[in-house]
Amino acid sequence: MTDLILYSHPFSSYCQKAIVAFYEKDLPFSQRLLEDEGAMAELKAAWPFGQFPVLKDGARHFAETSIIIERLDQISPATPMIPTDPDLALETRFMDRVFDNHVQTHQQRLIYNALRPEADRDPLADADARKKLETAYAWLDALMAERTWAAGEVFTLADCGAAPGLLYAHWTHAIPKDHVHLWAYRRRLLARPSYARALDEARPYRDYFPLGAPDED
Repeated sequence: MTDLILYSHPFSSYCQKAIVAFYEKDLPFSQRLLEDEGAMAELKAAWPFGQFPVLKDGARHFAETSIIIERLDQISPATPMIPTDPDLALETRFMDRVFDNHVQTHQQRLIYNALRPEADRDPLADADARKKLETAYAWLDALMAERTWAAGEVFTLADCGAAPGLLYAHWTHAIPKDHVHLWAYRRRLLARPSYARALDEARPYRDYFPLGAPDED
């Protein structure tokens, strides 16, 4: 097996998503931290959009976190992040899209708006993102009443993204306390050894969070 190199930053939610999969699989890899200008130049040479993480596997590069994790399943299939059962695999991919598109996307819209100069902020976009997060929270709370993990009883790709997604989403727009099933799921994610490790590695960068990181996590 070739050396696996992940171009990443510990505080990035999408990087944490990939790192959790590495830790679940106990798969060796090295990181090129994107605080280094040379590492960013290497990433952009392979993926000109400049988004991270990017996985270097020999001469090949893989972008987009869900694709990176699927590549890890090809390399190390013993602990699959996408189940082999077709129906469960489909549910896993669906839930992965839910957390990326209906949690992380709207959380990041709020952050990007907050980073703008005050005169350039869009209150309508802000209100829309908050409303959509609240819709996602309510839907997830009902779903998680009958599940341990996002796609059922097995930890999968979807949970890799849910862990940082729900962490930062709550920091940005609080999950209502009455969503007890979603809160219980979030606690399970925070306690999962693979994510606890990734989160500990991100702790030195907590001051990067523009809204202020809460002490509770």
